[in-house]
Formats: sequence, structure tokens, C-alpha cells
Amino acid sequence: QVHVVESGGGLVQAGGSLRLSCTTSRRTFDVIGWFRQAPGKERGFVASINWSSVSSNYADSVEGRFTISRDNDKNTVFLQMNSLEPEETAVYYCNTLRSLYGGPSETWGQGTQVTVSS
Repeated sequence: QVHVVESGGGLVQAGGSLRLSCTTSRRTFDVIGWFRQAPGKERGFVASINWSSVSSNYADSVEGRFTISRDNDKNTVFLQMNSLEPEETAVYYCNTLRSLYGGPSETWGQGTQVTVSS
């Protein structure tokens, strides 16, 4: 089983940027995805990337502003977030996925808090 640790969250003003990191406990060929959960809302899909980085998938709401990337030598997946909006305040999680379109494992990390101030 692959365990993940998310980092890189913080407080940023609207329009600002953050880069999140997701480090896995071992090398994995799995698709890795990012999700987010705002207070009082369900966890939702943000972006995913396959092992070779050839294919990725984004939620419509972040397309063009967020970029997912992967460094397999470091067992790390990144999420570069630009032009952040206050409604994107949430805890951001990563996980292994069955496909680019979903199917996360049952084990979630602690997540990393992203707060976007207006």
C-alpha cells in the first residue's frame, strides 16, 4: 500500500499562487490525483497525472490555472496553483487512483490546508 504526505499549503491572497507537493512512501506506477474539500462540502477531484506524465486530467474549474506534474525520481507529484480564488480555500489531498478519472484508494493522507483571502 502506498502512503502519501501532502505539503505546501498556506495562506495566500486572491490571485496568488501556491505549489503543493505529494510525496509517496515508495515508487509507484499508479496514477496520482489531487482532491480538495472545503468546509461543509464533499471532497472533489482537482487533477490527476499518469506515471509517465504523458496524460493528465483537470476539473473544469481549474483548467488553465492549475498544473500537475510529477518527479518519479523523488516520488513526488506537484500541483502548481495560479490565480487562486477565495472559494478554493480547502484542505487539499492527494491519493493513488485507478484511472485519470477517479477511483482513489481508501487510505487518505492528512492533507494540506490552503487558505485564499479576498
